[in-house]
Amino acid sequence: MRPTPEQLAAAQDTTIPDVIAPDLRVLFCGINPGLWSGATGHHFARPGNRFWPALHRSGFTPRQLRPDEQGELLGLGLGITNVVARASAKAAELTREELEAGGVALAERVERLRPRVLAVLGIGAYRTAFGRPRTVIGRQPEGLGGTEVWVLPNPSGLNAHYTLDGLATEFRTLREALTEEG
Repeated sequence: MRPTPEQLAAAQDTTIPDVIAPDLRVLFCGINPGLWSGATGHHFARPGNRFWPALHRSGFTPRQLRPDEQGELLGLGLGITNVVARASAKAAELTREELEAGGVALAERVERLRPRVLAVLGIGAYRTAFGRPRTVIGRQPEGLGGTEVWVLPNPSGLNAHYTLDGLATEFRTLREALTEEG
């Protein structure tokens, strides 16, 4: 479904359901849903978003899923949530207070769901939400309870710092670490 301009405008500040279950292998965490996601109800739905291709190229999925197939992730032990629930045109519209409150809510969600790994997709959002300004991409020295934390690049098409191949490499590093650890 390609949202109309009116549907995109109406998606501002809406929320979409998480794709979650207890004891996932990896809970991927976006910054917040974009307007395409808000309008369609599917995570990482904007055509230029590279989450789905990076997920497949890294070996997490046997084929490239479409956003409307997001429910298939649960069968693979994967899920999706966001630091901030409300949809916006750009993550830059979020306030520091929203990100910090989102970090608290995310920590509570992780404690309840107990995924093996929380993979936050966006270093700036992670730094703000958890008050860790020196964070770098990769496995983090501190977890959340018994959950390991990784920070991966934001797959938005607006993130020019990473190509699709670069994103897939970072995602693959996480997948391979999971495989090595059993």
